[in-house]
Amino acid sequence: MTINIKKCTLEDLRRLQEISYETFNETFKDQNSQDNMQVYLEKAFNLNQLETELSQPSSQFYFVEFEGETAGYLKVNTDEAQTEEMGDEAIEIERIYIRSPFQKQGLGKYLFHKALESAMELNKKKIWLGVWEKNEKAISFYKKMGFVQTGVHSFYMGDEEQTDFIMAKTLN
Repeated sequence: MTINIKKCTLEDLRRLQEISYETFNETFKDQNSQDNMQVYLEKAFNLNQLETELSQPSSQFYFVEFEGETAGYLKVNTDEAQTEEMGDEAIEIERIYIRSPFQKQGLGKYLFHKALESAMELNKKKIWLGVWEKNEKAISFYKKMGFVQTGVHSFYMGDEEQTDFIMAKTLN
């Protein structure tokens, strides 16, 4: 089993967009209206938005490759790039997206460990994320990785306000 992690660059923009659309749509389409999904996908994953995010020095994207194919990606944020004010000692996992043919291969855990590695390199004391309250599979995964719920925040899917759990893990 060959697994590689590769830092994304602007040259990876279209592939990043494809995986974002694919994974987000697969995960959430059955629980949201088609209109709200379309609005969100076009806002969050248009090429200009992704280019802005990729160019942000406080955000890092990493592809995970499984047997030579791009299986998903990780996005981590520090400092002002965090989606909530969590301070200088925190790092955010904004996205761990794994394409469905590659799920159940341990790749999410592999990306999680890459996020931990980034946190340690940057001397961060806490790692945190937001996860939709109805995404039970992800919540279960994060609990297994040692996260606990510390709060909630609003997430907008088109015109619908939804609740994300804020989950955090203190680092040693």
